Amino acid sequence: MNTKKILLICISIIILAGAVTAFIFISEPTAQKEGATREMAMLVDVTEAEAGDFSPSLIGTGIVEPVEDVIISAQVGGEVVRRSPAFVPGGFIEKGEVLLQIDPADYRNNLELRKSELLQAQTELDVEMGRQEVAQQDLELVGGDALTPQEQSLVLRQPQLNAVKARIKAAQAAVDQARLNLARSTIRAPFDAHILTQNVTTGSQVAPGEDLGRLVGTEIYRVILSLPVSRLQWLQFPDSENEKGSRVRIRNTAAWPPNTYRTGYLDSQVGALDRETRMARVLVEVPDPLSQDTAAGKPELIIGTFVETLVEGNEITNVVRLNRDYLRESDKVWVIEDGKLSIREVEVLLTDNQYAYITRGLEGGEKVITTNLSTVAEGVAVRTELDSTSRNTTTENDSIE
Repeated sequence: MNTKKILLICISIIILAGAVTAFIFISEPTAQKEGATREMAMLVDVTEAEAGDFSPSLIGTGIVEPVEDVIISAQVGGEVVRRSPAFVPGGFIEKGEVLLQIDPADYRNNLELRKSELLQAQTELDVEMGRQEVAQQDLELVGGDALTPQEQSLVLRQPQLNAVKARIKAAQAAVDQARLNLARSTIRAPFDAHILTQNVTTGSQVAPGEDLGRLVGTEIYRVILSLPVSRLQWLQFPDSENEKGSRVRIRNTAAWPPNTYRTGYLDSQVGALDRETRMARVLVEVPDPLSQDTAAGKPELIIGTFVETLVEGNEITNVVRLNRDYLRESDKVWVIEDGKLSIREVEVLLTDNQYAYITRGLEGGEKVITTNLSTVAEGVAVRTELDSTSRNTTTENDSIE
């Protein structure tokens, strides 16, 4: 086969392939447009804003401390001859109960000695009173009118009488002091107490002023709470002894089970800012901190513990409450208006641990978008699950008809 025939065959194949291709394109069916296209709105979750009067819960932190905290010291010296079994670290003791007994023998003997001195001085007074009667008779015999007042005083033995009376007073004071020292040899609890430290025991020699142990009262503990100064206006402090301040819930998230808390009440302000944090300090009183009485079954407070608190603030009236997580850029919210996204700027009066309280820019019942959107623009079409369900139901009904 020569070159001319090969070339002719190739050209024929190309022409045939082109004709087949053209036929395929010409005979291809055309897609028919079944309906109009629709731009889908973004699907979002929403929540309704609440309007009304609310009491905020202001979060703070603090440290537990005892209200009554004393170091027991000896007022007299001597040997400890008895120690209460309850006087040990961790023990509990009632007010007036004996903690320690210092050997009272020396103090009892000293009291008897001082009593004898007092009795002797009183006897001297009786003798001197008899002499006074004799001196009075002598003065009448010699004629007292001729004597000066000073001479009359000497004749009537007035200086001697004053000296005896002074000795009686000194002897009585000595008796009182001896009796007091004897009483001080018995060391008692000044209040219902929890023993934190015990430094002496039976047989110990103690001196006046020596540290014997540390006691804290069990009736009330307090929490020294730190709060921003701007929060003080929402707190209620008691105006009298019988009135209670704002209620405070105390939580120890590191040690207590979830949803477990103790209840306390605001007592007073310290009156000075913390030098480091520049925050206000307030005192919260917690009754029955060791769960021995009214708070039985509740966890015990431990001195020095760092705790979180929720303070019930004064009621805020005529505001809109919204979860603080739904605030955008701290003062904006996303609201659905007629199926479109509206970016609202709001005025926030206060935020607590969970909610923001809004006075302007948002009304109760409005639907606030809770979904975090990557792209946000004013007027973007949005829809909710409820809107989608309603549209699907309407489409199905139209199809049935």
